Amino acid sequence: MYKYALLSKSLSAVRSPLAGLLRFESISTKIKLRNCSFPARTLTQTLCLHTHTQNLSSYHPTQSQQREMKYVLVTGGVVSGLGKGVTASSIGVVLKACGLRVTSIKIDPYLNTDAGTMSPFEHGEVFVLDDGGEVDLDLGNYERFLDVTLTKDNNITTGKIFQSVIEKERRGDYLGKTVQVVPHITDAIKDWIESVSAIPVDGKDGPADVCVIELGGTVGDIESMPFIEALRQLSFSVGQDNFCLIHVSLIPVLGVVGEQKTKPTQHSVRELRALGLTPHLLACRSAQPLLENTKEKLSQFCHVPAANILNIHDVPNIWHVPLLLRNQNAHDAILKQLNLLSIAMPPALQDWTMMAETYDNLTNSVRIAMVGKYVGLTDSYLSVVKALLHACIACSLKPLIDWIAASDLEEDSAESTPEAHAAAWETLKNASCILIPGGFGDRGVRGMILASKYARENNIPYLGICLGMQIAVIEFARSVLGLERADSNEFDTNTPDPVVIFMPEGSRTHMGSTMRLGSRRTLFQTPDCITAKLYVICLLVPSFISKWSHPVSEE
Repeated sequence: MYKYALLSKSLSAVRSPLAGLLRFESISTKIKLRNCSFPARTLTQTLCLHTHTQNLSSYHPTQSQQREMKYVLVTGGVVSGLGKGVTASSIGVVLKACGLRVTSIKIDPYLNTDAGTMSPFEHGEVFVLDDGGEVDLDLGNYERFLDVTLTKDNNITTGKIFQSVIEKERRGDYLGKTVQVVPHITDAIKDWIESVSAIPVDGKDGPADVCVIELGGTVGDIESMPFIEALRQLSFSVGQDNFCLIHVSLIPVLGVVGEQKTKPTQHSVRELRALGLTPHLLACRSAQPLLENTKEKLSQFCHVPAANILNIHDVPNIWHVPLLLRNQNAHDAILKQLNLLSIAMPPALQDWTMMAETYDNLTNSVRIAMVGKYVGLTDSYLSVVKALLHACIACSLKPLIDWIAASDLEEDSAESTPEAHAAAWETLKNASCILIPGGFGDRGVRGMILASKYARENNIPYLGICLGMQIAVIEFARSVLGLERADSNEFDTNTPDPVVIFMPEGSRTHMGSTMRLGSRRTLFQTPDCITAKLYVICLLVPSFISKWSHPVSEE
């Protein structure tokens, strides 16, 4: 069933606490420290976990399992931030609804080996996979939309490719040859794509039928040139029946003229074709539906059939995007290009349609205060927001999230920015519940402690995730236990009462790949300890929305 359950893969670390608070639901003993890469360092300081992961990158299908893979490449043009990730995920949803097995790969052309050390202000949240991989947030969209479990190898970066090629060169694998971008870098990219696409991600045996590849950035970026060349070679080697290129572009409307302009897309397609790739479909982003004459002009100048020009205009929620593609017969065009019409079924999206329409028809809402460090970019907490959305829909409510900068709640803010301070506290006090997500560093910690104290003293439902959970521990130790200097070793290395400590394997000098991440099992050395009892209590926690909130009509 798609309804509610499919998309609830937003954040396994968030989902279980939310389910206990937002909806009476059983708890699994399996804790997934996912989608909290920035707060994961702090969360892992407090838990002693046992590694229980499987390295799927070592999977190699037998000869009987190997089959001809079909590739769908999604590229972007004109500007970044058009929604290539949602488009790629939606394409996967429609193909999966046709009875095909789908996997996904995200290519990020930056030199970082992974997203673990990148600021959330630049790229949004870091999505953490079951195998501990710290990846781009688009892989979170893939998992939520497609209900799959991806691996860290499903996120390809320039740093990973260069690192693997240099390691081979140092081992002498190239037998003294001059190592060059072509063929060595491009071959490494092709080999990576072909090997990762064969890894099953849906819990079934054997590789998927279709691999959806999203190329990050925009066509023409110097960083993506090796990937463009590798994908051009891949399209030639696998054959045209096994490769479909969908180009996502922008159709702007100038305010003065009021006309849908196709020239940016024409230039973008021309640049793509100059690099050796010709799009089979165009996915045009616009505020309003495309006019017929706009489609005709795009078809004429971009050499794409009018039937293959898809319009992804603004919709009430992103769950409508797969329905938009279905209604425009995008699946038929893709299946025809991939020669899969004979084995595919008509897309069955009844449950998905019901889910999208259910959200549109909700009238009551609940106000949730999100007190964080990175509220300037809401994508910094994308999976937390998605988890709240899914939980609230299960309770027939729309979430109204009020973003509060933690530093605005601090006493110093009352003197430096009194208006922001007053507004932050007014927003906090008007909320039905409070959520503090994760983060690194001590900025805003005092404001978070004040928010946690307010929630405890006023019996306001409170959910602390990673750093937010530690904040609750520190506040309780100070206010209730009388340990005035109780703190985390991360914030105060000299505190006499370290209620939160570093995990022994955590590095204090290196930040990349030094934290405990991924899907793990918690092993209690003492079965009747307080922590073990808390898991039982979570089973009995009533819904904090239905019991504590006061639904209000949007009218």
